[in-house]
Amino acid sequence: MARPPSDSPAVPRGLAAHNLGFAYRQKRVLEGLELHLKPGEWLALLGPNGSGKSTLLRLLAGLLQPTTGGVYLEGRPLGGYSSWLRGQQIAFLPQNGGYPEDLTVEEVVALGRIPHLGLLGREGRADWEAVEWAMQQTQVSGFRHRRLPTLSGGERQRVLLARALAARPRFLLLDEPTNHLDLHHQVEFLALVAGLRAQGLGILTVLHDPNLAARADRVAFLMEGRLLAQGRPAEVLDQSLLQRVYGAGVRVHRVKDRPVVVLEE
Repeated sequence: MARPPSDSPAVPRGLAAHNLGFAYRQKRVLEGLELHLKPGEWLALLGPNGSGKSTLLRLLAGLLQPTTGGVYLEGRPLGGYSSWLRGQQIAFLPQNGGYPEDLTVEEVVALGRIPHLGLLGREGRADWEAVEWAMQQTQVSGFRHRRLPTLSGGERQRVLLARALAARPRFLLLDEPTNHLDLHHQVEFLALVAGLRAQGLGILTVLHDPNLAARADRVAFLMEGRLLAQGRPAEVLDQSLLQRVYGAGVRVHRVKDRPVVVLEE
C-alpha cells in the first residue's frame, strides 16, 4: 500500500479520525475528534441524542466529508480511496437500512458483495462463498429463502449484519444495532459482535445503554460534538461522568470488575 503524502499528519494504522470536525449549514456538529479503531477491537460509542454519534459514523464510513481534520485508513486519507475500495474495507450498518420487502434473506445478504463486483456486476464463486460465510456467522442460513416481512426484529437485524459482513470488511460500523430489540435479542446480537471481534474485525457500535457498552473493549463518550472520554469501560463508565451527562440519579456498581450502571430515584 502506498505511503501517505508527506503533508499528512502522523496517524495510527487502522481506521482513525484526526482533529475531525463537521458543520452543517454553519452549525457545528463535531469538533476536534481524535479516535482510533484497530482490527480485532470492539469500541462502543455512547452519548446523548443529538451529540453527533451518527454523523461520526457516516464520516468514518466516507459518506460525509469532514469540515476540518480528516479520516484515515491505514495512514492514508479516506478520500483517497475509491468508493469500491472503501466499501471493501469498511462496512456501515445504519439505523434504518431500508430494502425492498420482496427480497429473500439470501438476496439481501448478496447486496453486500456490490463493492467487489466491478463493472459487470455478476457474482462469482468467491462472492457466493462470502455470502454463505456471512449467513453462517449470523445464523441466518436456515431461512435464506424467506422474505424480509416474515422475519422477527432480531432475525432481520442479523440479516442486515450478514449483508455488511458479506463484503468481508476489516472494519464494521454499526449505528444503534440493538435499537428496537428486546433484552434477549440485544444480548444475543452483541454476543455475535464479540465473536466477530475475536476473528479480527475492528467494530464500532453506537449504543444507548452503558451496561451493553461495558461488554466492549473500549468505550468513547460523545457529548455536544466532543469526546468527553475514551478508554476501558471501567475507566470511562465513571459515576461522576455519568452523573454529569444523565443526572444525579445515576450510580455505578462493580460486578466481576465490570461496571453496572443503575438509575436510582
